[in-house]
This record gives sequence, structure tokens and C-alpha cells, in this order.
Amino acid sequence: MRKFLDTLYNAAGYAAAGFIVLICLVVSAQVVLNLITKIFGAAYSMTIPSYADFAGFSLAAASFLALAYTLNAGGHIRVTLLLQTFGRIPRLGAELFSLALGAGLSGFATFYMIRLNYESYDYGDLSTGIIAIPLWFPQLATSTGLALLTIAFVDLFVATLKAGEPVLKNMEQE
Repeated sequence: MRKFLDTLYNAAGYAAAGFIVLICLVVSAQVVLNLITKIFGAAYSMTIPSYADFAGFSLAAASFLALAYTLNAGGHIRVTLLLQTFGRIPRLGAELFSLALGAGLSGFATFYMIRLNYESYDYGDLSTGIIAIPLWFPQLATSTGLALLTIAFVDLFVATLKAGEPVLKNMEQE
């Protein structure tokens, strides 16, 4: 199970990186097209239809798909100043409380994002750009990222409980 979850988190991280590359490609291509227009005049004016929509959807996908990977890697900002003053048992309790709270909040967000995703599909919602994209499609990446984050929180909670000590590495100590 551990190998499967790590593979899942890594796959989401790679997908997020792919969306970042897609943003760079789309925006760079539009910048080149804008330069062509500036150099050769309006007769050569070209644009990528809905490029801002594609970049925005890709940004949302990258942001949410990266959450579980980043949490599992210990890359999220953690306030350790207070935790360092705790003894072993209080620190474990605070860690478990934080992970349970994170799992609950991300589970709540996941539930409502999936509902929104379904409603967009059910009502046939479309983006307002030049190219009308069914909104359920880009929302699917957001729902998937939140679901993976919830799984990662539960996974870390169980691992911390089993280990009897925090399993997340403090990034400042590495």
C-alpha cells in the first residue's frame, strides 16, 4: 500500500509539473505571436484563442494536483517554533490534531468540490472564452487534487499514529 500511495503522490506531482510546463508553452507562444504583431503590423496579428483560460485552468490543476505530493514531501509551511517547545507526547498530540484537522477540512473541501464538479457536468456549464470548454473538465483536476490531499492527510495521520512520533520531516532541519 505504501508503494502505491507514494506512486500516486508522485504521479500527481509530475502531472502538476506538466501543467506548469503547459502554462509556460501557451504563454510563451502568445508572447511570440504578440511580438510578430508588433514587428510586422496588424496584418500579421495572431492570437491563441482562450489562451488565458487555458493558462488559468492549468494553474488550478497544477496547484491542486501538487498539494498531496508537497504534503508527503514535507514541503508545506509548518510552524515548528511552538512545537519545538513541546515534549514528546504533547508534540505527538499536536501533530495528530493538526493532521486530523487537515484531513477533515480537505475532506470537506473535496466533498463540495466534487458536488460542484457534478453540477457543472449536469448543467452543461461552459467557460466564457472564445473556446467554450465544459467546466467539469478542468474542475476534475481540482477535485482529484483535493481527494489526493485528503488521502495524504489520512495516510500521514495513520503513519504518525503507528510510529508514535511525527513522520513529517521538518524542512528547516534538512
